[in-house]
Amino acid sequence: MKVITVQNVREREDAYTVRKKVFVEEQRVPLDLEIDEHEEEAVHFVLYDEGKPCGAGRFRTKDGLGKAERICILPEYRGKGAGRLIMEAVEAQAREQQLTALKLDAQVHAIPFYERLGYEIISDEFMDAGIPHKSMKKTL
Repeated sequence: MKVITVQNVREREDAYTVRKKVFVEEQRVPLDLEIDEHEEEAVHFVLYDEGKPCGAGRFRTKDGLGKAERICILPEYRGKGAGRLIMEAVEAQAREQQLTALKLDAQVHAIPFYERLGYEIISDEFMDAGIPHKSMKKTL
């Protein structure tokens, strides 16, 4: 498996394909919430397994911090290190921009995954697209 930074329309569409399968189809997030006004400013990532897109995520800066967003892995790839590969690419992007911390809004069920990567909860629970979340942060 290999993570790439999106460089063209086809790769961006691969990211959207994974995101739509996970967030829109599996989790029932409305498409207009999933694909939002931040797509053009974000750096997008796609995880490929033998040419097949199986994971995605995006990165942007907000309030002087890096922000990991839309991190998702197709069900058959979960628990196999795929999410860690995406997060390593996002963290590398943040370091490249000389940012000192990375923030994300984790779905509550995914908190243990992010804690294993060194993220700490920094907020109370809140709802986003009908799904419970907590904000998390990691110093880089």
